[in-house]
Amino acid sequence: MTTEIKHIVFDIGKVLIHYDPHLPFARLIPDETERNWFFANICTHDWNIEQDRGRTWEEAEALLIAEHPAREEHIRAFRKHWHEMVPHAYDESVAIMEGLIAEGRDVTMLTNFASDTFREAQERFPFLKLPRGVTVSGDVGLIKPDAAIYDSHTKSFGLDPKATIFIDDAPVNVEGAKTFGWNAVLFSGAEKLRNDLAAYGLKV
Repeated sequence: MTTEIKHIVFDIGKVLIHYDPHLPFARLIPDETERNWFFANICTHDWNIEQDRGRTWEEAEALLIAEHPAREEHIRAFRKHWHEMVPHAYDESVAIMEGLIAEGRDVTMLTNFASDTFREAQERFPFLKLPRGVTVSGDVGLIKPDAAIYDSHTKSFGLDPKATIFIDDAPVNVEGAKTFGWNAVLFSGAEKLRNDLAAYGLKV
């Protein structure tokens, strides 16, 4: 690699902590076909991402309850049981991040996350307070893979894009970072991440 990496930026969900909305809903809607329909038609990815962009849960719930009044209990259950959707950290990934910080490297985080649930996650997973800082989509009103959020993070933390590497589990977010001018790698496990970082001269 021609440019030395000086800044490491971590995504959070499915990179440092597990996230799966099916975990509580497997209990709330035991029938798999009905549960998949619910996520495809009511509490959809597109609905949830607007909370990541900054919409309040109250507004989000009211919107869906107006359309699906018979589903009010399940709609409210999404936020109510959110803590069950993030049951554990990915210890090996966390160890890599902590190792980079211990070496004195510049580590920040960039995440699509609702403001309130991110603060809840920080209390449950204290390692989320270790990096130099974080850009939370719900705080800035922008979401990955929009170029504006990479630009916001770059400016907020004084990053050199060419000397920055981003780690994310979603191909679209990795491509968004590359298009903006960062280096970026797709996360699929700690071992691959170690190898990817080593290829950029970062051995942990």
